[in-house]
Amino acid sequence: MPSLIAHLSKRAQRELLDDVNYLNLGELRTFCREHGIPTAIYIEAESGERRRSKDTDRKSVVLGRVRRYLETGRVPEPTVFCAAVVRLDGLPEEPRPTDRLYYGCYDKQNPKMMALLRKLTDGAFRNGAVARILAREFWTAGVAPTFREFAREWIVANEKGLGIADGEHPEAAFLTDRARGEAGDDWKQKRARIAAKVQDALATIRCR
Repeated sequence: MPSLIAHLSKRAQRELLDDVNYLNLGELRTFCREHGIPTAIYIEAESGERRRSKDTDRKSVVLGRVRRYLETGRVPEPTVFCAAVVRLDGLPEEPRPTDRLYYGCYDKQNPKMMALLRKLTDGAFRNGAVARILAREFWTAGVAPTFREFAREWIVANEKGLGIADGEHPEAAFLTDRARGEAGDDWKQKRARIAAKVQDALATIRCR
């Protein structure tokens, strides 16, 4: 299918694709709902049947789908965790370093799991965005890591911050603007202004 923004100049296309970063998640999901773009995460059963989970994709994933849709006219596939990484019966009573961290088993309220991860990271582990993003990256890749593997990768990811705290991810519009020295006291007004402009442009998009 052709691009849905081919009628715009090359400069206007680049500007629109950049400025969608200023939409908040609610605004993005509204557009996705109107155009059938998936934002929910699906899980696969042993039979191969898929069903919608209680979880939704993070903003960077949703932004990537919106951009692909605008550039190609094709609705992207949803995130699916394959059956090999899904276990909905919870953690073992005494989780060990060699046990695997499946989707459905990460439980921040489980003191034994948290104690194990702290032990494997010399006390550094904290439940937070880095842990959640890292777990989803593993599951999306079709991997259920052992707790030892997860802890080792968490240390690396935590040091890098996965781009969360330093504005590395372009979808973090405020952090990106702050890194450029462009996030003044009027930033909320700036975001609202750009978001309104983007929504006006997106309102003209029609499926072909």
